[in-house]
Amino acid sequence: MRQAWRVADVRAAEKKLMATLPEGTLMQRAAAGLARRCVLLLEDSGGVYGARVLLLVGSGDNGGDTLYAGAALARRGAQVRALLLRPERVHLAGLAALRSAGGRSVKDLPPGADLVLDGIVGIGASGGLRSPATEFVARLGDLRGRTGRRAPVVAVDVPSGVAVDTGDVPGEAVTADVTVTFGCLKPAHVLGPAAVRCGQVELVDIGLGPVLRADPAVRVPDAADIAGWWPQPGPASDKYTRGVVGIATGSAQYPGAALLSVSGALAGPAGMVRYAGSAHEEVVRAHPSVVAAPRPGDAGRVQAWLCGSGLGTDDEARRSLRSVLASSLPVVLDADALTLLVDGSHAEDLKRDAPLVITPHDGEFKRLAGEMPGADRAGAACKLAAWTNAVVLLKGDRTIVATPGGEVWANPTGTSVLATAGSGDVLAGLLGSLLAAGLPPQRAAVAAAYVHGLAGRRAAQSGPVTSPDVAAALRPVLAELL
Repeated sequence: MRQAWRVADVRAAEKKLMATLPEGTLMQRAAAGLARRCVLLLEDSGGVYGARVLLLVGSGDNGGDTLYAGAALARRGAQVRALLLRPERVHLAGLAALRSAGGRSVKDLPPGADLVLDGIVGIGASGGLRSPATEFVARLGDLRGRTGRRAPVVAVDVPSGVAVDTGDVPGEAVTADVTVTFGCLKPAHVLGPAAVRCGQVELVDIGLGPVLRADPAVRVPDAADIAGWWPQPGPASDKYTRGVVGIATGSAQYPGAALLSVSGALAGPAGMVRYAGSAHEEVVRAHPSVVAAPRPGDAGRVQAWLCGSGLGTDDEARRSLRSVLASSLPVVLDADALTLLVDGSHAEDLKRDAPLVITPHDGEFKRLAGEMPGADRAGAACKLAAWTNAVVLLKGDRTIVATPGGEVWANPTGTSVLATAGSGDVLAGLLGSLLAAGLPPQRAAVAAAYVHGLAGRRAAQSGPVTSPDVAAALRPVLAELL
């Protein structure tokens, strides 16, 4: 698991650590780690000696980190040039170190470079980049190195111009090939469009860990987390003890939603799937192992419910939703079930003690919350989770899972190929199966999003992706993961 902290918490930890160290120690640690990563990149393109390195240097400590790293590269024989964007506010000691090592400052981009360091602004900045930084950044793609390839860009701590605490990109920003960050990850490294701008993220340990007292703003699961959480049958397991999931999805208009959600559930860890809906004949024909009934009240005993995918919004759909919410079982609400919640007729049904997971995309989020998630998607998901007393799985390229208590997870396996009709039905079915198998709602949502993302990536290897492709990819993905 990786974790990311907000800027205020990072600053507080840095202040506490600096009080115990000689002045400048943290900056020297950061610069040394940054320089090491730059050396590795330069060795891939002809070595450090003679390499042309361009520093884009702003004010403050971020610029200081960049200048000291440039000095270290200059001492190893690199030709280091620093473009000072705020000469009147440059880090003077860092600039002196660079000049002492043989580097020099310039007033415009050089004709070529083998490496560019983005030290324009750090984690304390807000808003997009401003002139003249925007003009220089727009021209970086024209810089070519010794091999004729575009000069790679290394962002110092974060790509300049991104919103560090939310992962938003509010204006012009740097797109990095590598981001070298110090002490801990920040939300921009793992959330929203900023995460894409970071490229490969490398964390340099500067000793911050022991003094980071606040809870992380965002958690990011890895494969070991998912494998460790995933329910596994034991020697004494049977189909009932492994969990039975009830699926109340699909309709005459959308029978495919029933088939897709059941496919997702069958790939999960539950030992049995009971389908309850008007597409019961199509479901049994496609999946003979499924026990089917026309209504949730006729389905028999289950350990968790999924309701909503393709359900429709007529009176029969309302009765199905009310029946599911009246149970004392964990429930996943998806698609049409969320639409039915908006009209207020089921508001009282949400006042339940049993676990609830809702899975909105942005449009459904707006109908539930009255506004789009906006720039702070994690914060918006937390507000909705608190209001509904539900775990919120906010779909997107970086799907977010938020709990009523304010815990946030960001899914790292998302892919745009999952933006296809029916993909969410597969995800919801898998999530319902995990709940029925006994996984807590938060972990079930995180695990389902993670595996669903991997399945989308696997399906994309064979060409254009449809939702049945995603469902079919779940089993091989799980075989590798587990």
